[in-house]
Amino acid sequence: MLTRLLTTVLFALIAALMLAAPARAQSGPLRIEITEGVIEPLPFAVPDFVPEGGTDAASWGARLARVVSEDLVGTGLFRELPSSAYISGITSFSSPVQFADWKAINAQALITGAVTVQGNQLVVKFRIYDVFAGTELGSGLQFVGTTDGWRRMAHKVADQVYARITGEGGYFDSRVVFVSETGPKDDRKKRLAIMDYDGENVQYLTDSSSIVLAPRFSPTGDRVLYTSYETGFPRIYVLDVGSVQRRVLESGQGTMSFAPRFSPDGQTVLFSLTTGNNTDIYAMSVSGGGMTRLTSAPSIETAPSFSPDGSRIVFESDRSGTQQLYIMPVSGGEPQRISFGQGRYGTPVWSPRGDMIAFTKQAQGRFHIGVMRTDGSEERLLTASFLDEGPTWAPNGRVIMFTRETQGANGAASLYSVDISGRNLKRVRTPSGASDPSWGPLQN
Repeated sequence: MLTRLLTTVLFALIAALMLAAPARAQSGPLRIEITEGVIEPLPFAVPDFVPEGGTDAASWGARLARVVSEDLVGTGLFRELPSSAYISGITSFSSPVQFADWKAINAQALITGAVTVQGNQLVVKFRIYDVFAGTELGSGLQFVGTTDGWRRMAHKVADQVYARITGEGGYFDSRVVFVSETGPKDDRKKRLAIMDYDGENVQYLTDSSSIVLAPRFSPTGDRVLYTSYETGFPRIYVLDVGSVQRRVLESGQGTMSFAPRFSPDGQTVLFSLTTGNNTDIYAMSVSGGGMTRLTSAPSIETAPSFSPDGSRIVFESDRSGTQQLYIMPVSGGEPQRISFGQGRYGTPVWSPRGDMIAFTKQAQGRFHIGVMRTDGSEERLLTASFLDEGPTWAPNGRVIMFTRETQGANGAASLYSVDISGRNLKRVRTPSGASDPSWGPLQN
């Protein structure tokens, strides 16, 4: 039976997806209020994790709690109560929780934790409480890692909190590969980079000696496909994230290949290939060889993306005279158009849940990130700006990251994220300009 806390946030999520506003928690029976499409974030408390032994354990405990809080608050679904409001603190992980004290400050969720440090090993225990029900949401929760990977451990804790309260999968312990951009617009340097979902721990995978575009994570997060102009025309490369070794995905001499994407099993690559004046979509093994042509039309077909079950693809094409979205079986057949609104559609990406397709839309001089059902129904625009493009899905299918470029001579690009209700639009921290994000899976 769902606790009062679980029910409150679950209904809040459902209401958000319907573009309605959910309720705020009441002291009486649960009630959902429809207001103006704004979610009242759930108030929670996360005191510094209790030190249980080892050098600097108190400092580690404070840092872990802060990252957990940042993850939860960043979703727009949670609001942290300040420590100055606490009536009682958490001085022992094993002591009973004084629920009345937390109810008095309207904390509906309470996260407590403990930290032990042994050399470079970090052991983190934590508990999640439904304050109003006076119950614990799960027990025996613990992660063991290293001090170097302390942020990952905090993200894992936040994923557990998010999942147990909302019923949705978490997405904090994940990474994003993107194109890092530096320099003026007329001499822009681009190289591949990888970072945690929140912009921390940036690492560079290539140098800036040639233009790189459209990196795409493999389903397991260990490889990246991308397009490079290293040879003077676009070619697709496969890069191993761990070793940073790379190789060309051969597609034939005298051709231009670009817009690659992995299949759900990571064994096949979809991409566009230009021969002469024609551009079509092909598939081939990630190990190379054996290309299969999937489209055949005197038009431009590009930006393909697999459905999660690998049975269909969505892509953009101008076969109707304007840039629109189409779906077809991987096994072949006539593509079916799914976009019929005013404007041009591109860069479609299938949700990992399989229920929606995200896209870029250009209409009336503005660019938008939008979503629609896989049959083209229920189209909803989430953003609008001078230039928004290139959506990518979080692992749980509830948040989208994309590129936003500012107007002006410099034209700086940045990464932004938004949830699929159009709420919680925010910029993602990066050390320099950034574009072309690809959100990877949850890490093991």
